[in-house]
Amino acid sequence: MNSSTDPSSGARPSLWRHRDFRRYLTGQAASVTGSSISSMVIPVLAVLELDATTAEVAWLTFLGQLPPALMALHAGALADRHSKRKQMITGDLVSAAALASVPVAAALDRLSLTQLMLVAAVQGAAGVLHDAAAISLLPSLVDRSLLQRSNSRIGGLFAVAATAGSNLGAALTALLGPARALLGDVLSYLVSAWCTARIQAPESPRPAAEGRRLHTEIGEGLCYVNGDHRLRTLTLVNATTSFALALLNTLWALYLLRSLAMSATAFGVVLGLGALGAAAGALAAPSLAARYGPGPMMLTALATTPLTQIPLLLAYPGLVWQFAIGAALFLQLACAGAAGTTQRTIRQVVTADGMQARMQAVSTWLTSGARPVAALLAGGLGTWIGLRPTLVAGTCLLVVPLVVLYRSPLRNLLAMPGSPAVAPASGEPDTPPTPPGLIVPNPAVAADVRHDRSPEGGP
Repeated sequence: MNSSTDPSSGARPSLWRHRDFRRYLTGQAASVTGSSISSMVIPVLAVLELDATTAEVAWLTFLGQLPPALMALHAGALADRHSKRKQMITGDLVSAAALASVPVAAALDRLSLTQLMLVAAVQGAAGVLHDAAAISLLPSLVDRSLLQRSNSRIGGLFAVAATAGSNLGAALTALLGPARALLGDVLSYLVSAWCTARIQAPESPRPAAEGRRLHTEIGEGLCYVNGDHRLRTLTLVNATTSFALALLNTLWALYLLRSLAMSATAFGVVLGLGALGAAAGALAAPSLAARYGPGPMMLTALATTPLTQIPLLLAYPGLVWQFAIGAALFLQLACAGAAGTTQRTIRQVVTADGMQARMQAVSTWLTSGARPVAALLAGGLGTWIGLRPTLVAGTCLLVVPLVVLYRSPLRNLLAMPGSPAVAPASGEPDTPPTPPGLIVPNPAVAADVRHDRSPEGGP
């Protein structure tokens, strides 16, 4: 594993002096900025320009989230077997090409919801290839002792980038129109690919043993996660959180833009406030985890999240409610940033090098698999019972991950666990690491556990 600093950097090294980490961070931040442009622009394009119905918005979300659900496990196995950087670059270039077709079609007056759905599906497939490699590349760039600080810096910068992207998306939409505004995201993919190509740290992809099939390695990843109670718990938390948030997010833009008559500019500003909350939460995560313990901190964040939905459920059109929704989203994503940074660090620390991508892929597979189902459910419920009652149902579902974490020993985790003793040998069956140094005040409860997280929280 590479050192995170130059030799001269001292006992408390600066991550900003790590050239490959800076390149990684710059490329991923550019991608996040562009994705925030698209997340703001595409709903506006579908709802206001193409007059999409509730069901069509749900199908657009469904098709964008289906490829990760189908491909995550394979993408993770490929990333553990081959070059992660090449996989990231391929995903970026495919996404850029697909997204560039939208402004071209709009300029020719040929843009349709069908094309928008197809682009969403292609982007989803390329995105899962990129993300499986990107998240698992970090532990090979920095020492494990620096992973929490690295994830905190990444979470904070990504949230700032998301804020900039949302506001930039609103500005580009006002100046150029929603279709041409997507060129900002196209550019971000190209920047990401260029920065990734400049990372010089050598990779050591694990060659597949002769005769071993990809499905065998996928099975090893599933068994590995299931065999470690911390990974299993955090993964389940992620999946249940993802399902609830996907149901809410499917109709969120439609509810704000149509039911609450929010303008495209105000919508972008609200998204920007939420991203600032995510930055604050990610940057505060190491201090909060050190002071209160990772388990209690994550539990508090999950308990607060359903409460942040109350302003949205009570809101009516008007500037005061727009401020209230923005403040609630700030708090919600602050909780997501703090919990997401902490859970991601725990998973990376306890996972052996040769299993990083497959461990992450299991979480992505479950969280991504929950999203298309939630999107379809949101479309059906939104059509049958209305938008507000459906949002109430999604808020109630946010209690499930809280219950999952509360019933596991991780709620009492007072310090970061240690690293696995050894990485699994290439070509040999992978075994779960022995849980090291889990600080649980009541050891009798430590026989259960469970699951993972997810901020879209990210896997």
